[in-house]
Amino acid sequence: MKRFYWSFFLMFLLVGCTSESLPKTQENRHTPDRAAKIRVLSTISMINELVKPIGGEYIEASTLIPSELDPHSYQLVKGDDEKLRSAQIIFSNGLELEHGPSLKQYLQKSAKAVPLGNKIFEQHPDLILNEKGQLDPHIWMDISLWAKTIPFIVEKLAEADPLHADFFHEQGIILQKNLLAAHDAIHSQLMQIPSSQRFLVTSHDAFNYFTKAYLAEDSERTSGTWRHRFAAPEGLAPDSQLSVADIQYVISHLKKYQIHVLFPESNVSKDSIRKIVYAGKENGLNLQIAQVSLYGDSMGPPGSDGDSYLKMIQHNARTIANYLQSSQPSVPLTIGEACYAP
Repeated sequence: MKRFYWSFFLMFLLVGCTSESLPKTQENRHTPDRAAKIRVLSTISMINELVKPIGGEYIEASTLIPSELDPHSYQLVKGDDEKLRSAQIIFSNGLELEHGPSLKQYLQKSAKAVPLGNKIFEQHPDLILNEKGQLDPHIWMDISLWAKTIPFIVEKLAEADPLHADFFHEQGIILQKNLLAAHDAIHSQLMQIPSSQRFLVTSHDAFNYFTKAYLAEDSERTSGTWRHRFAAPEGLAPDSQLSVADIQYVISHLKKYQIHVLFPESNVSKDSIRKIVYAGKENGLNLQIAQVSLYGDSMGPPGSDGDSYLKMIQHNARTIANYLQSSQPSVPLTIGEACYAP
């Protein structure tokens, strides 16, 4: 009899525990599991702008380098190690953009890192520009070239989450279509500027791809002579010392092509172009610095004209067109800065 009661008691406990746990299991089945999302870290905001729409609700996307900072020389700071460690995929630009020693070393050693620019270079080496022996990393400045990174992003996300591979593929197709439409619109916009005025001078060498894609003639792109349409006092990374030869080169370029406006960049010091303006004045040139900055190495802050990838490129095109199309553009020029002496 005792044995019967003990058996009944144990059955009661077992049924009770089972009925308690069942609702929780069912509830968890319908609750989004954050741990199931792919944790994706992009080194720069322009990459994150591609990753987010492709991954949608199936990823947690974040950016390592804040928009206002120079990605060329960025060094890892407190908290970055946790971001890097917790990420399942790290998308970087590559092509030596992220050359701050600590970040560069981590990306080179990490099996999670995917250098998108290097992937393009492996498949299409002719599309990556070489400036004085260095590969130019600013590939986002040509929207059609930047769109070529999409298949690599789709492939990596699908590898990490095969269940949603079709979704990533479809989103990639939609994004690519939108980017190429924007590319064509900007090309048409800037081709309205007379060829004799389509010359660009900025703070550093971030606009080679932009110039080739949107300011050059078709024949110039084919022959390589498009390069005469762009000049900058500083090299690919805006962290080098400006030499007298650098200044003289830009002054000669300005004289030769009768260029009168220089464009600052949002996250680069204006010191170099101020020096050019001052030196130009001594050479009898009437030079001005555009009051509106271009976005080169980074996007703009939230709420600005450049707070998304496409908006930053469209802002650049609109600003350049406004200044180059007229000697008296609707956006005022900073006349006072032309008298700045370093």
